[in-house]
Amino acid sequence: MKIFRPNGLPTAIGSMPNTDPEEAYSLLVQYCPDIPVWPQLPKRSFYENMYVQFSEGFPGIVIEDERIYVTRDGDADMTLEKLYTAYLENDIDQYPLGEKYASGFHTFLRNSVKSPLAVKGQITGPISWALTITDENRRSIIYDDELADATAKLIRLKAAWQERELRKLAPTTIMFIDEPYLASLGSAFVAVSNSKVVRLLEEVFEGLEGLKGIHCCGNTDWSILLNTTVDIINFDAYNYANSFILFADDIKTFLERGGIIGWGIVPVVDEDRQKETADSLCDRLKESIGRLEKKGISLDLLMERCMITPSCGLATSSVQAATDVLMLTANISQRLRKRC
Repeated sequence: MKIFRPNGLPTAIGSMPNTDPEEAYSLLVQYCPDIPVWPQLPKRSFYENMYVQFSEGFPGIVIEDERIYVTRDGDADMTLEKLYTAYLENDIDQYPLGEKYASGFHTFLRNSVKSPLAVKGQITGPISWALTITDENRRSIIYDDELADATAKLIRLKAAWQERELRKLAPTTIMFIDEPYLASLGSAFVAVSNSKVVRLLEEVFEGLEGLKGIHCCGNTDWSILLNTTVDIINFDAYNYANSFILFADDIKTFLERGGIIGWGIVPVVDEDRQKETADSLCDRLKESIGRLEKKGISLDLLMERCMITPSCGLATSSVQAATDVLMLTANISQRLRKRC
């Protein structure tokens, strides 16, 4: 694949506080016109919750009273066989995103996006999804090897279907795997091996043809992710830049093979954002990039393989706060590109 050089352009994580998909779409296209992203709208419906949204078709899935879980009763074995057959045949049409589950996605497809450099989609990653979804006994399905494997295969098929649809809007696609639970790896509450994490992530990545990214809004062992086949690492640079920079050697190797860093420099928490300005955040970002330069990474390389994003999704923000975050993101991108 030809190396993608975003050169500090802005994009967003995806989740928005709006309930009107057209309104959310308009905001994202206004502030991220070069790399627009479809809006996830969890406040619109429980079905658009980031874990429910990609559950349609999973073996034994039950959604009732705003609870989602897996049961082995009924036709679970039959739907599991259907999933594996579709996986082996790469039949992605069996696992689309229905409009009930993703109104923002279908709104995005119906509207014309004017000559974007790339279009971005996103899907909940297999680690976070399988840690959140439980069986009838409220045990996370990631600890059931068969269901964990089925999770990665379902996410792979849905991501590939989404990618194919997005390619109708632009030849370059970016598919983010959203993995908030990677911040819990190594804790007493999440007993998942690094090898299992990599295996499940790579299962999804192997089904994608375009650029593939990971978004993690907490701190984690970045060396694990930097050494996968991922193309873009997007992280909360406002809170965790110091921790990320500790992995400078892995970052350098990652960038030199064509990798991209998505700097989530704009805080989504109101209290943090109200203390900052576009200038202060731009200075904060430049300071972090400068520290990597001092560790032997070319500034030109850091700048051409740089994207600017909010630190996390905006679903819990007000519409005005979300607008402010997107405006700041675009503003910082513009200032950074002028300065550098």
